[in-house]
Amino acid sequence: MWATDRLVAPFVASIAVALLALPAAVAQAQGQAPSGKSPVTEADIARATRSQPTITDKDIEAARRKHRMPSDDELARVPVPAAPRIDALPQPQSQGKIDLGAIAGGFDAMGAPDPAKSGMAVGPTLLVFVSFSMPDPALERLVDQAARSGATLLLRGLVDDSLQKTVARVQRVIGQRKVGFQIDPQAFDRFTITATPSFVLIKDRSVPTPCAAGTCFAADSYALAAGDVSIDYALRFIQKTAPKFSREAQAFLAKLKGG
Repeated sequence: MWATDRLVAPFVASIAVALLALPAAVAQAQGQAPSGKSPVTEADIARATRSQPTITDKDIEAARRKHRMPSDDELARVPVPAAPRIDALPQPQSQGKIDLGAIAGGFDAMGAPDPAKSGMAVGPTLLVFVSFSMPDPALERLVDQAARSGATLLLRGLVDDSLQKTVARVQRVIGQRKVGFQIDPQAFDRFTITATPSFVLIKDRSVPTPCAAGTCFAADSYALAAGDVSIDYALRFIQKTAPKFSREAQAFLAKLKGG
């Protein structure tokens, strides 16, 4: 390197540093930050506030008239969809009609005691306590024998808490046969029924009395048999184990034989 180069280099570096510091010095002399922005003043805020629109009561009223509620006459002219026709819905096929009132009403006038008529003599009456948890062949056999003997079948409650499902199930079991089929949970309590099927034969001229289960019968006024048997077997069992009910049992056996 030449000697003149060594002399010129420090001088050039000093000039470069001076040029870099010049803009900052100028800005400081003018009272401004080198890279800062102007602060927002009260005048700026007031100017921005004046530029915003002012909503008056007149504007509100005009908007209310433009977007008003419809009048009663206008609502009356709006077509209303027609209500669905329940009778037009598909109906399940049924071979016969079931008296819903008889099913839901518990005991009726088919020889079963009416809780509303306590004190009146009833009988002889044959009650068969069943449930839909029983095998279908056993239930259908009892339905057929009840139709021929005049016995009344009793359920404790509804299928899935639905009267419609219960009616459909009863209709499927009964078919064309005429048989008393009742729902009476109190009857299960009245005769202490703990299993199905169970058979209760109420003696002729038995007089029910009021009790917590609606109406009750004296212990010596009815006979009870339980087990997965037919009605005729249960009646013969009652004849053997409770001879004083033999006449009532024989009356139902005669109907079975004649039916």
